[in-house]
Amino acid sequence: MKTRADEIIEQIKELEDELFEEFKKKQKEFFYEIKNKKIKFQRDVIEDGKSMLISSIKYLSSFSFLVILTIPFIWIMIIPAIIADIFVTIYQWVCFPIYKIPKVKRSDYVIIDRYNLFYLDKVERINCLYCEYFNGVIAYVREISARTEQFWCPIKHSRQLRDTHSRYDKFFDFGDYKKYRKELEKRRADFKDIEEKK
Repeated sequence: MKTRADEIIEQIKELEDELFEEFKKKQKEFFYEIKNKKIKFQRDVIEDGKSMLISSIKYLSSFSFLVILTIPFIWIMIIPAIIADIFVTIYQWVCFPIYKIPKVKRSDYVIIDRYNLFYLDKVERINCLYCEYFNGVIAYVREISARTEQFWCPIKHSRQLRDTHSRYDKFFDFGDYKKYRKELEKRRADFKDIEEKK
């Protein structure tokens, strides 16, 4: 039997699908299309965008000296991101088949595509590369940990979270010990929604 919370979750998923369709409309608005995972802009748009390029020196000089001093602190964080990327990937390769959890497709989360943006200078492209890799790895790690949490401890928190991961709606309500004991094995294996998307 569906609860009101289940109905709201369904509405949210429908709205997410609708939002995705709106994002796809932006392709037309900004004159590009995606074919075979390659992005193609219209020639006149590329020429217009390139005419607005600024030099890397001008770009960097737009920041204060203190901002420039923070750059090493930003870039040193790439090391733990790479380590997390490698170790979490190995973890899911080894453990997920044993737990019968569908593996997370890394390319759904770590998307490197901003090098196609003709209106960015070299420094902006490098910055974008860093951000898209780092944030992609965080999203990838979060999805792997979400599926792991669903298997090992699918219980919601007592307090409302600011942001929940993709599997949270599958979790038991905090304090619902009867349902937890009765349906734990079923919930651990409830990855039908992922299988359906494949």
